Amino acid sequence: MTTTISYELSEKTIQTVKSTVPVLAEHGEAITTHFYQRLLSDHPELKNIFNMTNQMAGRQPRALANAVYAAAQYIDNLSAIEPVLNQIAEKHRSLNVKPEHYPIVGEYLLLAIKEVLGEAATDEVIEAWGEAYGAIAHTFIKVEQEKYQNTSTQEGGWIGYRNFKVIKKVKESDVITSFYLESEDRQSISSFSPGQYITIKATIPGSEYTHLRQYSLSGAPGKSYYRISVKREDGENGQPAGIVSSFLHQQLQEGDVLPITAPAGDFSLNNESSAPVVLISGGVGLTPMLSMLMNMVDQGSERDIYFIHASHNGRVHAFKDDVDQVEKQVSSVQTKVLYSSPTDTDDGYDKHGHIDLDWLKSTVPHDAEFYFCGPEGFMRAVNRSLKDWEVPEEKVRYEFFGPELSLN
Repeated sequence: MTTTISYELSEKTIQTVKSTVPVLAEHGEAITTHFYQRLLSDHPELKNIFNMTNQMAGRQPRALANAVYAAAQYIDNLSAIEPVLNQIAEKHRSLNVKPEHYPIVGEYLLLAIKEVLGEAATDEVIEAWGEAYGAIAHTFIKVEQEKYQNTSTQEGGWIGYRNFKVIKKVKESDVITSFYLESEDRQSISSFSPGQYITIKATIPGSEYTHLRQYSLSGAPGKSYYRISVKREDGENGQPAGIVSSFLHQQLQEGDVLPITAPAGDFSLNNESSAPVVLISGGVGLTPMLSMLMNMVDQGSERDIYFIHASHNGRVHAFKDDVDQVEKQVSSVQTKVLYSSPTDTDDGYDKHGHIDLDWLKSTVPHDAEFYFCGPEGFMRAVNRSLKDWEVPEEKVRYEFFGPELSLN
């Protein structure tokens, strides 16, 4: 983030907002759930922006509660949470969030605080939070303006949505399919950092609203097309089925057009380091890791690379042959595969079960840089192992698919 965060708040406002931290810790999710319900009821047009599957699953309210809680804690020093603010601003730019959206959000957030907290939300508290929200909104708007500007001025860049044609559709496993996207106008497209994502806008027959989804780019940069690899979410463990992933798998065909925004995201490799790299993925979380792997190979990186992937079994394991081929051709690449539920016909995997600390210690060097992505439970387990191994925080990076949640 290049913007200096500077927005003067009165000492009274700062202290009043900070005094609400314990209350937000207890009632934050109730406040944000109420906020979304009221906001989307009164402004249904915003359903064209928000991921309604995440709403139903409760992920979006939890993520917003975490963000509000962090803002309250550091309201006198927002620079302390710059990485979080930058990550959210990247998502906002990718979703085409505009300055005019902020007053609406602020109005309903204050209303939710007042209605959930009742008498505890005194006029003083609401006034302080109104001023604090102004500071936070001002910061986001300023940072996002820079991002829009940078995106539009880079070679092949653009603002808003641009039409891309599906030039190839490839089934990678029983549940993952890749889509190769080429600009409909055949003009140049902006490059990206491995680990970044694009937002697609899906217009689904029978659905009242458009649906926006963010998918990591699964190919290396420098091509004339983008590639995304999407898992079909059938709905399990009480979670709703994926409306957009089902549409992409079952209805979108080669030759069809998808509007997308330019690549975004702050999850990327530290290319200035020469330390070994450990790329750990679970399920479809391998997509940004695959992009990182392919890019390092294309660039002739001399770093030792450890590519670790965990999957249920071979039927749902995508890109296995591609990664195996890289390992055969590049001596600095080592791959490991774990299956939690292998089938009778599965072979070529290294461990039956899950990633654990003892196995990590025996497989990869401690002085490496670690990148990981996958389902929430998987990421918590990996993060816990790296903490128990006392890997320095600055050497650990991860990417959430969907709203940012806490791994602690």
